[in-house]
Amino acid sequence: MEAQCSLCRSCPNFSFPLIRSPNYSFLLKLPSSSFFSSSSSFVQTNHSTLRSVWFKENIACRKVVSASLEGEVSKTVIQKKKLAVFVSGGGSNFRSIHEASLEGLVHGEIVVVVTNKSSCGGAEYARSKNIPVLLFPKTKDEPHGLSASELVATLRHFEIDFILLAGYLKLIPLELIQAYSKCILNIHPSLLPAFGGKGYYGMKVHKAVVNSGARFSGATIHLVDEHFDTGRILAQRVVPVLSNDSAEDLAARVLKEEHRLYAEVVAALCDERIIWRSDGVPLIQSKENPNEFY
Repeated sequence: MEAQCSLCRSCPNFSFPLIRSPNYSFLLKLPSSSFFSSSSSFVQTNHSTLRSVWFKENIACRKVVSASLEGEVSKTVIQKKKLAVFVSGGGSNFRSIHEASLEGLVHGEIVVVVTNKSSCGGAEYARSKNIPVLLFPKTKDEPHGLSASELVATLRHFEIDFILLAGYLKLIPLELIQAYSKCILNIHPSLLPAFGGKGYYGMKVHKAVVNSGARFSGATIHLVDEHFDTGRILAQRVVPVLSNDSAEDLAARVLKEEHRLYAEVVAALCDERIIWRSDGVPLIQSKENPNEFY
């Protein structure tokens, strides 16, 4: 198993094998001393039971772990993350994440919203909360929209750490995926890979689930790649499909779980509790019990 410092656009491939400790759930195995002397990107503390690594700005993993010589972790200081949310509709998942951040449940701040529909409910909500709204992409209906390169530059200007898709119905351009590798999440209203892909969105998903006779459905949060709904699965929540369910009944049940799940995953993301297995599968470390992953 390997661990990566978290989902981070500037260091997506930087990982070390895990080593076990009798007192801690895991430690990061550090590079050789020559690496430190050559790059000065890391500062290593000397102790017997816990190694502390400072991921500096040029690595862009902003987690600082301080440890006492007795081997007890004194405090973990994590910089508050800056989030961009992409919406095309009412933005109920966007609202639930925003409310969770205001309540202190998410150690992050939504600093900008991106939409392809300037008058959608999510965009209107953002304006009511004084959150800047960007239009993307540029179309006949939205002539003032940004190009892909302009969008990347603008998100860099806002110093965005992570991008959250919340009912955004456009395919994400390759330029953005490359600029924010492993830093873009999407939520889908089914248990992927079932009922996913191009054309499966909103009520169309729930109608397909009910018509199929499936006994279970749910919500999936996954990383975004250049295709629809094919990125690595990060978290799922299951709900039953009842015998007398309409698509609307199922949609309401799934949406409640979406709101809970997305806020929980974004909290883990901002807390830097996303751990990567050596086979590329992302796991979430439990906040209450660091020995547990799910």
